[in-house]
Order: sequence, then structure tokens, then C-alpha cells
Amino acid sequence: MNIKLIAIGKTDDKQLNSLIDNYINRLKFYIKFNFEIIPDLKNVKNLSESQQKEKEGKLILNQVDTSDILLLLDEKGKQYDSVAFSEVLQKHMNSGVKQLIFVIGGPYGFSPEVYDRANGKLSLSKMTFSHQMIRLFFVEQLYRGFTILKNEPYHHR
Repeated sequence: MNIKLIAIGKTDDKQLNSLIDNYINRLKFYIKFNFEIIPDLKNVKNLSESQQKEKEGKLILNQVDTSDILLLLDEKGKQYDSVAFSEVLQKHMNSGVKQLIFVIGGPYGFSPEVYDRANGKLSLSKMTFSHQMIRLFFVEQLYRGFTILKNEPYHHR
């Protein structure tokens, strides 16, 4: 199985990028992982919130095949502890899914079309975090999930 994380807009913070890259490199030991960044839209001042979500949605959906499982990182999504999240990963690997895609949306969330295509929603917390920080939190939790599945000492039970 391949896991892809899609995010809107680049991260300018070099320290944050370094931490994200650290976990991405660690993940490659466990699974094929790709991090795709969709560039920020240009001239967003001329777009309404719904127009911006629609344009971002089209860019997201262009990266998704019909056989892919699409999970949105969304504040209204289901919350898991780290062990339960590792079980979700295992379930998808056991099901024969070729590609599991997680998406961090833009500042206004997702378009109705993206919600319609999604196979589920996942929330990392009830708190609000920047889209930049969520990238780090998510790749760390993904890494943690695989260390749990391999019974490695990274996660203390």
C-alpha cells in the first residue's frame, strides 16, 4: 500500500519543514509515502470563500484515482487515540487498498465535491491548529502508528 498526504500551500518555516522531513524519512522504513503540496491559489482576494474551496477541491480531486481511499483531516472527523489509529492503518493494509490518501485542506476547508468523494474524515484534536502544524502532527502520528504495529518502543503503552 502507498500512503499519500496532500496539503494546500507550502510551509515557509525551515524548522518546521526539517521536522516534517525527519518523520517522512522515518516513515519510508515502513511504507511507501508521498507528500504532495498543492501550490497556494493565486489572486484569492478576488475569490469568495466557496470559490476558493471549489478551485482547491478540483486540484485535490485531480490527484485522486477512483480506487483510492480518501480520508480528510477535518475538525468534524472521527478522533482516534494512537493505538486505534494504527488499527485503522492495519485495516486498510489488510483490505488490499493500493493507495490511502489523507488531505489537509486550505484555510476554509473542503468543497462539497471533496466531501462527496471522501471515504471518511479524521480529526486530530478538538483544538484548532494551523495547517502548517497539522502536517507535522499528522506525519508524527502516522510514524507512531507504524511503530505501534511493529511493537517498537517508540510508543509507550
